[in-house]
Amino acid sequence: MKRALVLMIALGLSACGAANRLQPPKGEPLPVAPRGASARPTAQQLLTPTPQQRPQRSDELMTQSQERRSDEFDLPPR
Repeated sequence: MKRALVLMIALGLSACGAANRLQPPKGEPLPVAPRGASARPTAQQLLTPTPQQRPQRSDELMTQSQERRSDEFDLPPR
């Protein structure tokens, strides 16, 4: 019983690593064009993340110390 369960889990996990390119099923169109777009995006454009989805890291260091402005919501407990 335990061997069968372990085998099923291993089989399920081995199927997760498909390395094929994603393609729409044959005969099925790509999703409709987004509102306001003039053309339907290609499959490669749909798979490429935008800068909003994968933002760049900012490594800018502070060069000068600055005083924090007062926070009117930082109140003591009642």
